[in-house]
Amino acid sequence: MRRMMLAAAAAVLTAALAAPVVAPPAMAAPTHTVTYDKYSLKVDGERILLWGGEFHYFRLPSPSLWRDVLEKIRAAGFNGVSLYFSWAYHSPAPGVYDFTGVRDVDRLLDMAKELGLYVVVRPGPYINAETSGGGFPAWLKQVPGRARSSDPGYTAAYREWLGHLNPIIARHQVTRGGSVIAYNVENEYAANTDAQYMQDLQDTARAAGIDVPITHNQCCDASWTPTWASGLGAVQIPGVDDYPQSFECQAPDTWGTWGEGVTERLTDSAPVYAAEYQAGSIDLNRAGYDACRENLTGPSFMKYFYKNNLVASGATMFGFYMAYGGTNWGWLGQPNDVYTSYDYGAAITEARQLTDKYAEFKRQGYFVTSVAPLTKTDPAAGPASSNPALTTVARANPDTGTQFVLLRHTDRAATTLDESTLDWSTPDGRYSVPVSLDGRDAHVLVAGYDMGGQRLAWSTSEIMTHARIGGRDVAVLYGRDGSAGSTVLRYRSKPSVRVLAGSVRSSYSDGELRLDYTHHGLARVLVSGGGRPPALLLLGTDEEAANFWRADTSSGPVLVRGTSLVRSARVSGSTVTLRADVASAGEVEVFAPARRLVIGSTPVPVRTTASGSLVGSVSGPASVRLPRLTDWQSRAEPVVTDDRSWPVASHATSESPFPPVTRPVLYAGDYGADYGHVWYQGSFTATGAETAVSLNAITGKNGVYQVWLNGRYLGWANGGTQADSEPPVNPRPGPGTFTLPALAPGTPAVISVLVGNMGHNDDWTADDNRFKQPRGLVGAELVGSSAPVTWRLQGNRPDRLRGPLNNGGLHGERAGWYLPDASAKGWGRPAATVQPGVTWYRTEFDLDLPRGQDVPVGLRFDGAGEYRALIFVNGWQLGQFTANLGPQREFVLPAGVLREHGGNTVTLAVVALDEATLGPVSLVALANHTGGVPIENLPTR
Repeated sequence: MRRMMLAAAAAVLTAALAAPVVAPPAMAAPTHTVTYDKYSLKVDGERILLWGGEFHYFRLPSPSLWRDVLEKIRAAGFNGVSLYFSWAYHSPAPGVYDFTGVRDVDRLLDMAKELGLYVVVRPGPYINAETSGGGFPAWLKQVPGRARSSDPGYTAAYREWLGHLNPIIARHQVTRGGSVIAYNVENEYAANTDAQYMQDLQDTARAAGIDVPITHNQCCDASWTPTWASGLGAVQIPGVDDYPQSFECQAPDTWGTWGEGVTERLTDSAPVYAAEYQAGSIDLNRAGYDACRENLTGPSFMKYFYKNNLVASGATMFGFYMAYGGTNWGWLGQPNDVYTSYDYGAAITEARQLTDKYAEFKRQGYFVTSVAPLTKTDPAAGPASSNPALTTVARANPDTGTQFVLLRHTDRAATTLDESTLDWSTPDGRYSVPVSLDGRDAHVLVAGYDMGGQRLAWSTSEIMTHARIGGRDVAVLYGRDGSAGSTVLRYRSKPSVRVLAGSVRSSYSDGELRLDYTHHGLARVLVSGGGRPPALLLLGTDEEAANFWRADTSSGPVLVRGTSLVRSARVSGSTVTLRADVASAGEVEVFAPARRLVIGSTPVPVRTTASGSLVGSVSGPASVRLPRLTDWQSRAEPVVTDDRSWPVASHATSESPFPPVTRPVLYAGDYGADYGHVWYQGSFTATGAETAVSLNAITGKNGVYQVWLNGRYLGWANGGTQADSEPPVNPRPGPGTFTLPALAPGTPAVISVLVGNMGHNDDWTADDNRFKQPRGLVGAELVGSSAPVTWRLQGNRPDRLRGPLNNGGLHGERAGWYLPDASAKGWGRPAATVQPGVTWYRTEFDLDLPRGQDVPVGLRFDGAGEYRALIFVNGWQLGQFTANLGPQREFVLPAGVLREHGGNTVTLAVVALDEATLGPVSLVALANHTGGVPIENLPTR
C-alpha cells in the first residue's frame, strides 16, 4: 500500500513539475533595499557587519522558549541568527505539511523581527545538521531519482517543500519590512554536484519573491570544488564553513587540527562570508558536551581563532554554529554522530544557561557591532614586533583610516606569555607600543578611531563597546588580569582627568592624553574638557568586561552590570526599566539617562555614583523544591499479538539501492514504518527440522534488535550501521543467528522481532547508497527448514500534534500509552526487575514553581545496565536514556512541554536487552533565576 501511495504521489509531483509556473501571491512593494559589495552587506545603503549565531527552532519544542533563546543571543551582541528549516519536521508524507504550533515559522520570523535580529534562512532542501536524513523526510527515500540532483522525482518533491516554505520566507524579508537578510541554498554541496540543480533552486526562490542576496555554505575551504562562486549554479555570496578544532572533545590539547580557520575570499564581488564557523562540537566519542565546551572550543579557542579570522580574512558575515544547540527530541537526530542532547558545547547550554563561552561571545560581539569601521577594511601593513615570538596582521578602513591590528603568537599553538614592542605607524603618528600576550590568545588593537566624540590614537586594551549616554561618551576597554595597559586619546587642549576608581596614571603632551594602568578589577577614569565631550573610560579585566550588558533603547544605549542577563531596556522620562534576570542578591549598576530604576515591575531604590551611574540592590530568586517521583505504575508490552491489520511484507523490489538479503523485501520504510521501533512478526508452520532463525537488520549506530519465538526470548544483536558511499559490499550488515527450541511438526509458530532504528543516514555526499540505506530487517530465513514464513510489520503512527518524529512503532505508542490522559486500565505495581522486551512505566506529579522565575527542570537517571528508556513528558518524547552507553543522564524538560504550574505525566518505555534493575529517576533544577519569559503551555491532545 505504501509503495502504491508513494508512486501515486510521485506521479502527482511529476505532473506538477511539468505544469505552468504559477506566479506567487502579490506582496507589498519593497520598503528597504539589501545590497552588497566586496566589503559587506548594506541595508538601505548602510553597511552591516552580520554577526550571527545558529539556532534550530525544531530542537526546542516550545515557542515561548524560542524568545528566551533569541533574547539571549541578542544580549550576547549578536545582530543576526541563522535558521535551518527541516523538511522532515514539517512533512510526514508527500503533500502533507504542517506550519502550526511548534512548527509555526511565521511566529519565529516575527519574533526575530521584534528583537531586531537579522536572519539568514537556510531552507535546504538538504540541511544535514546531524538530523535524521539530514533533514530529508523519510518518505523521500521511496521517491525515484537521486536526491540532491535534477532527477525529476526529487525535483518535484523539493519544489513541493519550497512551494510551501518560500512564500513564508518571502514576506519576512528585510525588503518587505521583515528580518530575512539573506537566503542560503543547499548545504555544503561539494560532492556529486549538479550545477543545474543549484541553479534551479535559486530560480525557484526568485520565482517565489525572494529578492535578498542568495548565499551558499561551502565545506570547508576554497580547495573544494565547486565553490559556487562562478558558472552555472553560482550564488551571489558564496560562503565557507570552518571547523579548525575538529570534533575530538576528549582531547584537551587539540589546537587547530584542521588549520588556521581563516575564511577564504571566494569572489571579489561579494563580502567574505564565514557561513558556519565552529562554536562547539558534536560529541563523537561520548566524552560529554562539557568536554566539547571546555577542552575543545572554550574561550581560548574563541579568542584566538575568531579574532584571527576577523582580521586575517576581513570577513563581515559570520554564522557561528551553534549559539544554542538544543535537543534531539523524538527521533530527530541522525544515528552516527549524536545522541539525545544536541548541546553542542555551545555558549548557551541545552538548559538555556550562559557559560564562559557566552561571555567571550559578548566581548567580541559588542566590539564588532559597535565599531563601524570594521564593515569596510582592506589589508594593511602590521606593526613590526621586536619579539619574533609575536606577530601582527592588520587591516584598515580606507575611508576613515582606522586600523585594526591583530596581535598573536607566531606559533599559533604557543602556550607561553611573551612581551614585545610594536613599531606602530597609526593615522595619528608613529609610536613605540609595549605589548604582552598570553599563549593561545589574540588581541585586536584599534588605532585612529573616532570613538564617539573622542579620538582614540591607540590602545593596548581591547574595546568591548562604547556609547553616548547622558551627554557623555562611555567606553568599556579590557585586558588580561595583571597585564599592563595603555590608552592614548587626542585633545585640542589639556583635559581634566579624574580617576574615580582603580590605579591609573595620566600624562599629557603635544595634544595627547596617555593613560597607563594594570588591568585589575575595574578602573574608572572621567575625562572632561580639552575641546571634546566628557568621557568615562571603564578599564577592566576580561572578567569585569563580561559583567556589562548593553541594551539599545529609543533614548540611546544603556549599560548595565550586576545582573545575570539583560533582555531589554526602556527609558521613559527619568525612569529606566529593565527586563533582566538575576541569579543571586546583590548590587546592580546602570548607566542611563535616568534617575530611577525599575527591574521587571519592581522599583529599585538607587543612589547616584561619582561615575554618574545608578546603583541599587536587588533580591535573588526564591528557593525551589521539586517533588519526588513516586507511585510508579507499569505494564508490559505484548510480544505476540494479533497482527492481521499489519501490512504484509510482500514487495519483490525496493527503491533502496541496498540489495535485500532475502525476499520478500522487509525494509521498514517500504511499508511506511519510518521512525523509531518496528515490530515484525513472522508466522510459519513448523516442520520440526528448523534449528535457528538467521536475521539481518540495519538500524544505524547503536541500534539493536531483539527476537522471540512464541513469546519466548531468544536474545538480541546489534544492528548494522553500514553507510558506504560505494555500493554496499557487506551482504549481512547486522547478523544474528538465534537458536530455536524444538518444534513439533505442524505446530504454528510466530517469530517476533523488535528492531530499534536510530534514525536515517544523512546525505552529505549526495549519494543514494548512503541516504537510501534501508532500516529494519533486511534478511530473515529459517535454518534447517524451508517452511515459508509470512512476515508482517508494524511501524510508527504519526502524532498529529507532536509531528512525525515523536513516535515509533511500539504497541504502547500506537495505543497512546504515552499520552497523559491514557486509560489506567492494565497498569499495576512495577516488579523489582525488568524482563527483556518493553515495559512501560508512568507516574504523575504536580509543579508550582515560583512565579516570575526561570527554573529549567531536568529528569535524571541514576541506573546502569543493558536497557534503554524512551522518555515521554505529557506525551512529548524528549529523549532516550541509554543506560549501557551514556554519557547523558540528565534530560532537559522544556517549559511549555512541562507544565510549571499544574499536573504532569512522565511515561517511560523501557527496552531491556536482558533482565535489568532500574535505578532512581528524579527531577532536578538545572538553574534558578528571577526573570525569564512568559510560558505558554503546549496542548497535550
